[in-house]
Amino acid sequence: MLNVTDATFAAEVLERSRSVPVIVDLWATWCGPCTTLGPMLETAVAARGGSVELAKVDVDANPQIAQMFQVQSIPAVFAVVDTQVVDSFVGALSEREIEEFLNRIIPTQSEADQLLGVGDEASLRKALELEPANGKVIIALGALLLERNRPQEALQLFAKVPETPEVSVLVAQARLAEQEVDLKSQEMAPLLDELLERVVGDDDARQEYLDLLATLGPESELAATYRKKLAAKLF
Repeated sequence: MLNVTDATFAAEVLERSRSVPVIVDLWATWCGPCTTLGPMLETAVAARGGSVELAKVDVDANPQIAQMFQVQSIPAVFAVVDTQVVDSFVGALSEREIEEFLNRIIPTQSEADQLLGVGDEASLRKALELEPANGKVIIALGALLLERNRPQEALQLFAKVPETPEVSVLVAQARLAEQEVDLKSQEMAPLLDELLERVVGDDDARQEYLDLLATLGPESELAATYRKKLAAKLF
């Protein structure tokens, strides 16, 4: 919990909300309902284990924040995500209503989500048993297996999820690892030049070439250059 002021609001609420949802509680010492709501909010947010944060604002000491939110009555509570207000309420709520409010901002984690947060192989496999179609778990486990040089197992997992840009890169890395292409020790340009000579009529060479481009990423100037070279070669 943070006590936020007019001077610290931008950093401690707006910037912080880019990483984690921030609940802003506007209150005052003379406000009876505030003294009831405040402790319940603090308890509910603390129980979320850092997945959401609470910022307390004394409206008497910090009129700029109150004006920003156009507050006419307190307690007034706002949920800020990625610098935008996504939900709010005015007045005191019950514990159940507070939980419902927080669940709208960040749903309670399932056991599989909690295991995903642990992140080791045993936890990820247990999470996959609980939720076999959980794409986040599948990708996390596949990435972990890839790091441990088990590309075949990783590819089997990646085949179970839609081919998003993230998955496409992981698949490319796994295929290259399966072929024992060590990207850490290879200079990419000479390798691409060598493959470019074989892409016409050699499906394996063309796939390796494309996989190498994928690992470079969409913003890579080297990848852009060699995509043009590939197009010129093929067409």
